Amino acid sequence: MKHLLLLSLLATMLSLSAQPQRGGIERATQASPDGALKVNLSFFRGYASYDVTYNDKPMLERSPLGLDTSIGSFAEGLKPIGATVRTVDETYYLPHAKAREVHYTANEWTQTCLNSAGDTLQIIFSISNNDIALRYRLASPQQFRCTILRERTGFNFPQQTTTFITPQAPWGEGFAKSKPSYEEPYVTDEPIGMRSQYGLGYTFPALFRIGNDGWVLLSETGVDGNYVGSKLSESSRDGLYTIAFPEPQENASVGDATVTAALPLYTSWKTISVGETLKPIVETTSAYNTVKPLYQPSIDYRPGKGTWSWILWQDDSCNYNDQVTFINLASTLGFEYILIDAWWDTRIGHDGIAKLARYAATKGVNIILWYNSNGSWNDAPQGPRNKMVNAPERQREMAWMQSIGVKGIKVDFFGGDKQVTMKYYEDILTDANRYGIAVNFHGTTLPRGWERMFPNFITAEAALVSENLVFSQGFADSEAHTATLLPFIRNAVSSMDFGPVFFSPRFSKSADRGTIRRTTDAYQAASAVLYQSGIQHFGIVPDNLKTMPDYLLDYIKKVPTAWDETRFVDGYPGKYVVIARRQGDHWYVAAANAEPQAKKLMLTLPWLAGQEVKLISDAGNGTLGSTFKTVKVDKNGRLTVTLQTGGGMVLF
Repeated sequence: MKHLLLLSLLATMLSLSAQPQRGGIERATQASPDGALKVNLSFFRGYASYDVTYNDKPMLERSPLGLDTSIGSFAEGLKPIGATVRTVDETYYLPHAKAREVHYTANEWTQTCLNSAGDTLQIIFSISNNDIALRYRLASPQQFRCTILRERTGFNFPQQTTTFITPQAPWGEGFAKSKPSYEEPYVTDEPIGMRSQYGLGYTFPALFRIGNDGWVLLSETGVDGNYVGSKLSESSRDGLYTIAFPEPQENASVGDATVTAALPLYTSWKTISVGETLKPIVETTSAYNTVKPLYQPSIDYRPGKGTWSWILWQDDSCNYNDQVTFINLASTLGFEYILIDAWWDTRIGHDGIAKLARYAATKGVNIILWYNSNGSWNDAPQGPRNKMVNAPERQREMAWMQSIGVKGIKVDFFGGDKQVTMKYYEDILTDANRYGIAVNFHGTTLPRGWERMFPNFITAEAALVSENLVFSQGFADSEAHTATLLPFIRNAVSSMDFGPVFFSPRFSKSADRGTIRRTTDAYQAASAVLYQSGIQHFGIVPDNLKTMPDYLLDYIKKVPTAWDETRFVDGYPGKYVVIARRQGDHWYVAAANAEPQAKKLMLTLPWLAGQEVKLISDAGNGTLGSTFKTVKVDKNGRLTVTLQTGGGMVLF
């Protein structure tokens, strides 16, 4: 048997070595396990390129490959010298994400090349049935380290493509010079070739509709302290986007905007999720498939729900008595956590926090504390400041947290994607794990595979989230529109700390001031499922216990935050969305409608065929109220529901 396997591998190597074709082009092809997704790799006059088809339809046209480095070019003068393919068949587990058990099967294709100096570039594709992961490996017999100056990797879309993408913001913009923080609005169905808002390209992830042929989601994974967080460049007129590194000004110009590492050097993975429908986009596990845990968890990090006074009661609520109130609220609702936000160091103090932690423990509630990332790259005044930025101080603070039973931190205001910043994220996560502390990042980059790489990474912001409901009536007016975008894009590749579920009529502590909620109670209930985060911080306040019907409160008490499975049901980005998630044998199906009129949907739910389910839906007549009843899915798995504009529903 061993000899047969060796002969098979040798045959594969020979068949996939680039073969000369007409015009001097050398070309080879590798397909996914089911044969539908294909990558074609070409070499012409020393340049490498690739294209992608799905069911023989072009998803990416001829796109460039390669790197420019301090030891020479790995984009020009390339000579292919052989290829190998190995089968990947792996099952792994994610304890606090959108899918718990993932079975990943793929064909990993490695094409080896030499550049003009005789150094080695390996182009690696891992191709599963709906996902491609692409990275490079650099090696040299003479050099010990290398600086990558530029990635030439590109994504060349067919002309009919439209985009659902968000622009990169310049450093120095936003609150206290805290951008870029992945908090810009998305364009929807915009043609390729348009200039971004700031002229700095686009952040990952990025969604593209290939006319009527399908969808492509681009993202990045596997980033730690050895790489930068990259982005997409501005598009050429005909739809070519290339990888771009951070802007030199990011993080107040601290650190280089390039990558320097020891050889051999692996780049990050760029991921390409492909489907004829949005199902593979919503259900993708591309962020996790090709990465590995960097360390073992020191404790069992638990997903859960938390109360959060700051979101509606704002800074003034950072006092001892209000935090006791929200600890009691968490206990009443059966929530596992309370998040104590900014200014606690001066308004409550370390001794006060220790006292709150002891009180919370008697109520079965765990504390999460906010910290400013600081250093020299933001001007945010909120404290605690400068407790995370250097290792000795960070470790002393974490040891104190461990001693009083604090279970998590929320670290805010990072403002950049440079290698030095990625090393900072890694250092925070690594130290926090030593002390049994879970981590949530805000004002942050996109998490790139971090749920699997760093077992104590729980969630992150990296989107326009619920704080903007408080700050902007325009954002509150478009709340449902946001919910019909993020599940298809940002939340498809990582947990996202949106902070959902508001039952107060205004986004304020007061009932007679503040921005006005336009979405229904049923929509708010659905948002607990539409948005996935390992720890969900809800916008519920004590008064809601008196004003909300028991069925809504009972639902909020029971809805999970980590899931065994996620399924796409229906929807279109910016218009409406229906997503199903399962924990154990219990399903939750949630929907939201952002269209200007009520929407009647025939849902197809074959796994619930013939079953009775509970339904929270809109009361109708333009009110924000909801109704509750038991309905039966028909024997064919169909159920008709109606969503009012700004409305929603949840089946469970």
